[in-house]
Amino acid sequence: MPSKDDFTRRTFMAGTAAAAMTAKSYAQTTGANDRLNMAFIGCGGMAGEHIKSLLHIRKSENIRVAAVCDVYKQRANNFRDQTTGDGAEAPIVTQDYREVLAMKDIDYVVIATPEHSHCYLTLAALDAGKHVYVEKPMTHAINEAQSVVAKAKETGLKLQVGVQGMADDSYESANRAIRAGKLGPVVEAQIDYVRNHSLSKGPWRRGDLSRYDTKPADLDWNTWVEPRKPRDWNPHHYFEWRNYADYSGGVATDLFVHRITRLIKACGLEFPTRVVGMGGITMWPDGRDVPDNFEMMAEYPAMDGVTPGMTMHLLGTMANKYANKHCIRGHKATLVFNSRGWEIISQDSGKTIETHKKTGAEDVTPHHKNHHAAIRNGEELNCPPELGLYAVVAVRMANLSWFKRKMIAWNPETQRAVLT
Repeated sequence: MPSKDDFTRRTFMAGTAAAAMTAKSYAQTTGANDRLNMAFIGCGGMAGEHIKSLLHIRKSENIRVAAVCDVYKQRANNFRDQTTGDGAEAPIVTQDYREVLAMKDIDYVVIATPEHSHCYLTLAALDAGKHVYVEKPMTHAINEAQSVVAKAKETGLKLQVGVQGMADDSYESANRAIRAGKLGPVVEAQIDYVRNHSLSKGPWRRGDLSRYDTKPADLDWNTWVEPRKPRDWNPHHYFEWRNYADYSGGVATDLFVHRITRLIKACGLEFPTRVVGMGGITMWPDGRDVPDNFEMMAEYPAMDGVTPGMTMHLLGTMANKYANKHCIRGHKATLVFNSRGWEIISQDSGKTIETHKKTGAEDVTPHHKNHHAAIRNGEELNCPPELGLYAVVAVRMANLSWFKRKMIAWNPETQRAVLT
């Protein structure tokens, strides 16, 4: 549900303790050949993709998994067991993230928890002097994203947002083409994230959870719920959290954030002017409280060298996977993304006038490598916190629009989302 936090902005001040920890963290990683000690906070499904990637590159990247943390001890133990091949030292296992952040030899943490906990864990990690790789969306709410950007700037630590599509150079190269005038003034962009789920089991449902009617003894439910209010154990909330607004924004924040970040990067956009979200709980009225099918339209203001003002459309059908073109439309030409990279198609001739063969891919491995290079050498991040903020603002405004049944506008002076 919408929170008043989405419509407010807070001011965050630098602290001497954080600055001291930042200096300590940098002292640990002074050269490209230094080992990076990392830790997992969250050992669930998406974290499983990260650990496979990091274990595959741990020798070439000179990294060590020093600690694993999850409120469900069984999951943390599973991660520990995965790391001990090739004679590697077993990581410390804990259910308390504060123990991880207190470890002086930890250089960075991967935060792969449900999105409602991204903000407080990221802020705590930055305050402890740790670099951060945080899964998408960067935060659940807008004011949370603003606080993370402020804290990252304050500490100078490297925060990579887990939109791994930014490891594909198609979007940076598209921005160069747009700024070179190859499309003419940009007027519209469209993209999708479509799936076709079974009628018997909708998006993010796991099936029969009756064996979890009683909470596992080694699962710290109260900590998992934080910072939400305490509540009774609910296996659907824990295992299927993407269906509930207290923990997730559903299609918008779990899927659209991947897509809209691409278009924001390609067009060089920041904050939208207005956003509307449309859809409903139409196919799977199974107790979920976020839409099962969703679309959003965002309006962006004029930007020199790019657009006199443009709109952006995102389609998110979960019951039909017939896709839309991923493209950016200009007055002179259209840039169409494809599996190879992109092509520019002339409005006059209808012919392809330029192509780009991509390097990189939508893959967590190069995304992690980029984060390591940023920590060691100051390399530019693929998805820095500012880009994470722009995406959170857009998709969260879309969700707020759906909940409020109104269009949501962005006030650039107050940096707040407002009802129209």
